[in-house]
Amino acid sequence: MITLTDLNAVSPIDGRYRSRTVSLSPYFSEEALIKYRVRIEIEYFIALCEIPLPQLKNVDESKFESLRDIYRNFSSEDAAAIKEIEKTTNHDVKAVEYFIKDAFDALDLQDYKEFIHFGLTSQDINNTAIPLSAKEAFEDVYLKSLMSLIAKLNELAEEWKDVPMLARTHGQPASPTRLGKELDVFVVRLEEQMNLLFQIPFAAKFGGATGNYNAHKVAYKNIDWKKFGNHFVEDTLGLHHSFPTTQIEHYDHFAAYFDALKRINTIVMDLDRDVWTYVSMEYFKQKIKAGEIGSSAMPHKVNPIDFENSEGNLGIANAIFEHLSAKLPLSRLQRDLTDSTVLRNIGVPIGHTLIAFEATLKGLNKLLINEAKFAEDLENNWAVVAEAIQTILRRESYPNPYEALKDLTRKNTTVNKASMHEFINNLSVSDDIKAELLEITPSNYLGI
Repeated sequence: MITLTDLNAVSPIDGRYRSRTVSLSPYFSEEALIKYRVRIEIEYFIALCEIPLPQLKNVDESKFESLRDIYRNFSSEDAAAIKEIEKTTNHDVKAVEYFIKDAFDALDLQDYKEFIHFGLTSQDINNTAIPLSAKEAFEDVYLKSLMSLIAKLNELAEEWKDVPMLARTHGQPASPTRLGKELDVFVVRLEEQMNLLFQIPFAAKFGGATGNYNAHKVAYKNIDWKKFGNHFVEDTLGLHHSFPTTQIEHYDHFAAYFDALKRINTIVMDLDRDVWTYVSMEYFKQKIKAGEIGSSAMPHKVNPIDFENSEGNLGIANAIFEHLSAKLPLSRLQRDLTDSTVLRNIGVPIGHTLIAFEATLKGLNKLLINEAKFAEDLENNWAVVAEAIQTILRRESYPNPYEALKDLTRKNTTVNKASMHEFINNLSVSDDIKAELLEITPSNYLGI
């Protein structure tokens, strides 16, 4: 077999960008999925002991931590051993069960081996292991990356809060704004979507073959298995227990989660495009890194490649998030297998998202503000204060102020300070009003 390297990997998230996505391996790799399955099986067995089931009342509780060490100390060799068992079973979850049974022999727990995976179907393991891995990846990796990006935007918004800037609506000069405020728009948008994310539970199915605890109930009629399932999923695993279900989780919450991640990516893509445009307008220059080349043909170029890289990766991520959220809630009757293949790809769009966030952050850290260009654009667009002047004239009941300013500004001639002041001085208003109007400039007509 060919040894996987950065150069021969098919996917760029495991190849070219491996260093940026390796933090996701403990959550979304094949080895990680196997480890999470082992963890669920172990914790389930311990939970049965804690009821206790009559046959498990004599299990030595001091062995519980040794059992947990099976997944705490889980190694690549252990994962390989389970994959070797799977070659015979041709069933991934059953291979995990047999691996744990072997471990029970070593811990002198062989009398209790048949209570591993007792009453469960494979989806009780998969539909708890996968949302648990997604939840912990969200908390440990994704949130840190998103919050770093928001923190940088917040820092720049504060640093540039007093920098006046010509706004553009429909690509045309519009009422001036502040650079810091425009970045703060993205801060607020991202924070609000992040808060919505916190409201989406990581949900798990747990209830036997068709979700009704059939096997559990037939074996132990007097146990409240629904109460047990709630306790195990919510208190032990920290997930939301979906009930009732079919054989699989309905994935509605997962769909909402992926849609929320997609919305956040769309906001970052909007930011990427805006900053890219500001660079093209020369509002920003970029820090030059020694030895870095912008073009193989044009030596002068310093390209905004970080924002382009981010936009491309966000597009790929969103396409996959869209498929995940659209496909997963669909399953024929009590279940089909299409969800299994799709779920194995959760880490892929999150990987592309992390690459994008890092690229955007890198790009923001390279920006150098070109305040002279900001000032130049404002000075060249005195027409934008027409709104201010006509509003004050409206306040003073001046006849047809909008039309008067329209006649001044909607011509193929340049409106500058001189022509605007000439217009003001010719108005039939008091000297106090004229003085008020003459104080307005493109650089100070900024609102709140």
